[in-house]
Amino acid sequence: MLKKTLAFMVCAVLCTTLLAGCGDDGKNSSTSSDTSQSSSSQAGGIPSDSIPETPPVMEEGGEDLTPETEEQTIIRASVLKGPTAIGMIKLMNDSEEGISPVSMDFTMSGTADEIVPAIIKGEIDIAAVPANLASVLYNKTKGGVKVLAINNLGVLYIVESGEEINSVSDLRGKTLYSTGKGTTPEYALNYVLSQNGLTPGTDVTIEYKSEASEVAALLAQDSAAVAMLPQPFVTSAQMNNEKLRVALDLTKEWDSVQTASGGSSALVTGVVIARTEFIEQNPDEVSAFLDAYKASAAYVSSNLSDCAALVEKYGIVAKAAVAEKAIPACNIAFYEGAEMKDKVSGYLNVLYEQNPESVGGTLPNDDFYFSR
Repeated sequence: MLKKTLAFMVCAVLCTTLLAGCGDDGKNSSTSSDTSQSSSSQAGGIPSDSIPETPPVMEEGGEDLTPETEEQTIIRASVLKGPTAIGMIKLMNDSEEGISPVSMDFTMSGTADEIVPAIIKGEIDIAAVPANLASVLYNKTKGGVKVLAINNLGVLYIVESGEEINSVSDLRGKTLYSTGKGTTPEYALNYVLSQNGLTPGTDVTIEYKSEASEVAALLAQDSAAVAMLPQPFVTSAQMNNEKLRVALDLTKEWDSVQTASGGSSALVTGVVIARTEFIEQNPDEVSAFLDAYKASAAYVSSNLSDCAALVEKYGIVAKAAVAEKAIPACNIAFYEGAEMKDKVSGYLNVLYEQNPESVGGTLPNDDFYFSR
């Protein structure tokens, strides 16, 4: 206001008549965003009811003294096509429709390889990724990312067509088909087996296949086959084979082991991370995002039919009917703060003990875990 008053005084000396205008002292801003998987646009500016009737007063150097509106920060987010994206589906759709409480630009990636360089280059602010990838990125960027929240727990299930498998010990002497050799499914399975007194490869023969579809085909061909599959492949296989049943939920088996040992970790599939620099520069936006994400996750759990349609719309699962059956088994969750730290740190420690490189070589420090 001081600059504007001085400018009026200058004009009064130079002119015989005083410039006068009518305006609104209140400041309003309008921001809208239209989000798709690969692009975004923002429209904003001074509302029509606050545009002055006279031209804006200019200082001698030509500076426009018209009050500027404060631009809303657009959060650039990326999600992996799969269970880690499902909890954010309501927030994604609200952003596209312009009714989200936070302004976001979403992209969806088919593989983590697409997200990693974008995070490192600062092209993405927030991302939903596998928990171990979050640790790898933390180490690779030397603390350049933090984990904000857990977005879903385990999605691994042991299935069979018969009734023989009712506990982990029932796997003794069996051949188990699975995917994920050298990745987190293998480490999670090994942990659950060993904690139940079974030695992987000795007490249980494990044959790894490259694709979940291969495992599903084996289940259809051999009624005695036992396999470990992730969601939504479990639901898809069950819809094609009505005899197939879930024998064991690996998330529950992990919890049983933890309860017995007094631990507090969990089988964690996905987390939400953010660049440390973005968090430091936009603390209010990050907090608002977490509130909106928590609400989105809760909505998914209580509105299965609507959310299944959105999952199909965004191509996460091909058919809404499959999504509606699979979503409850995807363990959509929201944990933050101390509880999130306990669950994630314990999970990463299990992976580290089997293969340090699976978490980036070293376990993250405490500053990896964001708390508001």
